[in-house]
Amino acid sequence: MKFYRLNQQIRAPLLRVIDQEGKQLGVLKRDEALAKAQAAEVDLVELAPNANPPVCKIVDYKKFVYLEGKKQRDARKKTRVGGTKELRLGPFMSENDLHVRIERGKEFLKQGYKLRLAVKFAGRQITHPEFGWQVLNKIIKALEDFGRVERAAKFEGKILATTLTPGKAPHQSGAGQAKNYEQTKNNQSGSETLQSNQNG
Repeated sequence: MKFYRLNQQIRAPLLRVIDQEGKQLGVLKRDEALAKAQAAEVDLVELAPNANPPVCKIVDYKKFVYLEGKKQRDARKKTRVGGTKELRLGPFMSENDLHVRIERGKEFLKQGYKLRLAVKFAGRQITHPEFGWQVLNKIIKALEDFGRVERAAKFEGKILATTLTPGKAPHQSGAGQAKNYEQTKNNQSGSETLQSNQNG
């Protein structure tokens, strides 16, 4: 939070003053500006100390600080919207590593990021895609109070990926993903059979 001088901390002899309604009161002597703030039972806050003369506002300092903090928080939220973070996973992760990824995923979703979950298969791990689906199901289930599936999981080469968007998910995401696995496996088998017949 930016530091602001107020009341007796303000030293400039002449001040450009704004009242509580945002109306310009013109250039006033410091003591006159302080008297107006005291009469309104609020504070004189120096907004622009480097201006000539410095700009001050007659305002309730506690309310002013609250509103300034709210503006900053809202601005930070706006910069986060639309961003995507990624969690890289493995099909044979330890429970501890999975827990760490889940906690990180919760933070990303709470901050407003979309979350890409990517299970990468190395070498012959790809012959057991069911383990990747199990990891994906676990993390989707653990995050269902923070994010919902935006894009259904699918293989991109040797990476099984899906995207979550902030917002509570229906309580059936795990089952839905498992169903997708069976469907994907059948589709892959059908494709392999078709390719084999074509080659033959």
